[in-house]
Amino acid sequence: MSAAAKTARSRAAAAAENGGAKIEEGLNLFKSDKFDADVYVKSKCSLNEKEIRQLCSYLLDLKRASAEEMRKSVYANYAAFIRTSKEISDLEGELSSIRNLLSTQATLIHGLAEGVHIDSLKGSESFASKNDLLNLENKEPSDLEKWSVEFPDLLDVLLAERRIDEALTALDEGEHLAAEAKQTKTLDPAMLISLENTIIDRRQKLADQLAEAACQPSTRGAELRAAISALKKLGDGPRAHSLLLNAHYQRYQYSMQSLRPSSTSYGGAYTAALSQLVFSAIAQAACDSLAIFGKETAYTSELVMWATRQTEAFAHLVKRHALASSAAAGGLRAAAECVQIALGHCSLLEARGLALCPVLIKLFRPSVEQALDANLKRIEESTAAMAAADDWVLTYPPMGTRQASSMALQHRLTTSAHRFNLMVQDFFEDVGPLLSMQLGGSMEEEANFEGSGNKIVRMAENEAQQIALLANASLLADELLPRAAMKVSPLNQANNKDDPRRRHSDRKNRNPEQREWKRRLVISVDRLKDTFCRQHALDLIFTEDGDSHLNADMYLNMDGNVDELEWFPSLIFQELYAKLNRMASIAADMFVGRQRFATLLLMRLTETVILWLSEDQSFWDDIEEGPKPLGPLGLQQFYLDMKFVICFASQGHYLLRNLQRVVNEIISKAMAAFAATGMDPNSVLPEDDWFNDICQEAIDRLSGKPKAMNGDRELNSPTASVSAQSISSVRSHSSS
Repeated sequence: MSAAAKTARSRAAAAAENGGAKIEEGLNLFKSDKFDADVYVKSKCSLNEKEIRQLCSYLLDLKRASAEEMRKSVYANYAAFIRTSKEISDLEGELSSIRNLLSTQATLIHGLAEGVHIDSLKGSESFASKNDLLNLENKEPSDLEKWSVEFPDLLDVLLAERRIDEALTALDEGEHLAAEAKQTKTLDPAMLISLENTIIDRRQKLADQLAEAACQPSTRGAELRAAISALKKLGDGPRAHSLLLNAHYQRYQYSMQSLRPSSTSYGGAYTAALSQLVFSAIAQAACDSLAIFGKETAYTSELVMWATRQTEAFAHLVKRHALASSAAAGGLRAAAECVQIALGHCSLLEARGLALCPVLIKLFRPSVEQALDANLKRIEESTAAMAAADDWVLTYPPMGTRQASSMALQHRLTTSAHRFNLMVQDFFEDVGPLLSMQLGGSMEEEANFEGSGNKIVRMAENEAQQIALLANASLLADELLPRAAMKVSPLNQANNKDDPRRRHSDRKNRNPEQREWKRRLVISVDRLKDTFCRQHALDLIFTEDGDSHLNADMYLNMDGNVDELEWFPSLIFQELYAKLNRMASIAADMFVGRQRFATLLLMRLTETVILWLSEDQSFWDDIEEGPKPLGPLGLQQFYLDMKFVICFASQGHYLLRNLQRVVNEIISKAMAAFAATGMDPNSVLPEDDWFNDICQEAIDRLSGKPKAMNGDRELNSPTASVSAQSISSVRSHSSS
């Protein structure tokens, strides 16, 4: 992951944290113990319809934010909470077992003690009368004693015939009678112990029988719920709940045996079938758990953990058999469809209190990002290949294509740009369903055009081709790509289809992510524009050997060649004007309806040349401190060149405030260098009208307008006379 991506992710995290803090402040009013709902409603009753709708929207946002905050707080420590609940449940089961064991041991000890007491009584009554002994032996057993003798056989019959409800009733009755007999001592100790042991033994047999039935594949539906409910009534709730979940797991595992994916199978169909099996089983398990065990924490925690494990196993199967091949091949549409199907089934569980979509998103994200990266790389490579063979001629979309039937018909692009736009349209359509996954890496990486900018511009060999490239970039960044991105806006998808009146306001109120994306596009185009202007400025200023066309000597050496002087802008500024004129003509055809971009491009190129002159320290070192001072003619030529730049930039409507400021600073700097020689620059410079006339003549000649008679200007023209006076003034200054 690049540093730019990490920075972008940290910025996004900070923004989310700030947003959460604002929501928390909004919720504080409702958390207060002094909050009065009636007073709050009455305070808002004076609102009009629009304000009431805004209030409703605000309250809904708070409700959603509150629910999300509660979900996050629950999930933050959910694993520890579930683990603790499980341990508490296990401890309760162990305590119950210990209690039963102690009760059994106490009963046994009590029975032994009673037996010893009886034996002692028999020994002490060894001399009792024979009639008393005969009466004792011939005594009829009581109804309770008869029942206790028949009770084990009754339970065995009920268990053998699987009459579960009757067996549970009989066990409850036996426990009740045993407790009553123990209290009233209506049964002798040996018989009481036998009865209690019978109840414990048959209860365990019934529990084992129920557990075995629950594990059978044929046991399902009402029969399964009855077995689990009976096992819970026997006092073994944790075991019963685990058996319930395992039963549902075994059912869908058995059904999955008929679902065998192959290399030729359709990933979406496999995902749909598997989702139906897994999430239906989880839903039924949740329904049965709630019906039998209610909302007890221990059981709901075990259900969530079990459902999470099943969801994770499902995600791994989908990744292995459906997503892996799509992601590796850059099949974003296929990957998106699989994820959308899985999330669609999974989201249905939220009605049952199981929010498992975050689990799927976390597990699917790497595969989707892989598909996303591969798709973007394919777009990049395909566009680069087509750009290498592009003739850089702007055309309308070919007839019969989707672009030709859309608003893109109004715009012209080169062949590679049309193809790029089409691929981007498809990309946004594919990525739309994945918005809920909150993708990071690829979507947040800021494109780096520094290395590729020069390469692409050089592939477009001449000015017309390079301007066509800029036309592509500006149109895509300003209109086509943002319009395509609007397709994946949830607000746009939800509202614009039903309410056309909201489309304008939706475009106006783009969300922060869209505004940031548009800002990056604009930055990228600006970088490309800077690369273009920098390259053409360097071509103007330097020769192929690296020598500069714009150096101090061209001004410092002028005062030695007075007789040969003819006032005209320097060659480099003539070439700059000619280049700008050609580009303006080309741009007028290419930037139809977008003249502002063409104007800014011409302004940027002019500004690049002037800024280079302003910041060239070697140039100014020679002017200000060189061995040869700047003379009157050199100053006049320099002043003329700068006035020429202002003149053609003003006529071309790209003389912006910054450019004029830099030109004025350069002129002041040159005049200061001249004044340092002891001469007044104003005394050697003609009036501005003279410079304006020369500049206008130069513009007319360079743009191909008819020339004046008798050379460049008439002999009796004001310009010619001022020029002669200027040369005479220079000679007098030189002689003095």
